[in-house]
Amino acid sequence: MNRIEKKLQSLQEKKEKAFITYITAGLPDMDHCAKLIRAQEEAGLDILELGIPFSDPAADGPVIQDASYRSILKGTNLRKCFELVDGVRKDGCELPIVFMMYYNTVLHYGLEAFAEKCAKVGVDGLIIPDLPLEEQQPLKDALAKQNATILIQLVAPVSGKRIPEILKDAKGFVYCVSSMGVTGQGASFHKEVISYLKSVKEQAQIPVMMGFGIRTAADVAPMKDIIDGAIVGSHFINLMEENQYDLDVAKAYIQTFKTELK
Repeated sequence: MNRIEKKLQSLQEKKEKAFITYITAGLPDMDHCAKLIRAQEEAGLDILELGIPFSDPAADGPVIQDASYRSILKGTNLRKCFELVDGVRKDGCELPIVFMMYYNTVLHYGLEAFAEKCAKVGVDGLIIPDLPLEEQQPLKDALAKQNATILIQLVAPVSGKRIPEILKDAKGFVYCVSSMGVTGQGASFHKEVISYLKSVKEQAQIPVMMGFGIRTAADVAPMKDIIDGAIVGSHFINLMEENQYDLDVAKAYIQTFKTELK
């Protein structure tokens, strides 16, 4: 059981919802990014999605695309992202960390070497939106040898009959995409989002998280009896940009969201 699974088990025992944020690695710079990770842990964040910048982030909207582009211009790459995680781990950080990334980056690094490095530095999970179920086995095999990092499965409103197959061996949590299209659509959820989430919840053996377009806990209030947690990405990046990555602003947002989520 890794950090993600331990954290979610603890939350379920306390009957609490999970709160997950997304930040882009390397913004505003690597040193401050490390401080932001620690600040979020101190504020009570449950799981962190760390975006690995990529030149063509197909699942992401304008906000995360722009953040990814600016981070790349600053020289951020996978090696530096590993160093970032390694550094906060050595500093005592136990916050579950998930890499949100694209498969080209993994392939270029090499599957075996990538899995080994994830295990070594303390990457707990992976979200790879452009890696379909049918193509996952080589990476799953490499990860299984290390028994440290888990591959998070995504489902969407159009997954339909594929949901049981996707969830069959799913680990950690299920990432439920709340709308069609890309990230950052501002609570513009799919018209059948409630029935879709109920369907996933009925079939899942692990916690169900909802992401894409969430800004406040009020956005997910109609789903509070279905989902096990919420993920905020684009809105949190905007908040950080507007406030010069102020750590106190980050902490206040997380604490407020967590309180309202209860």
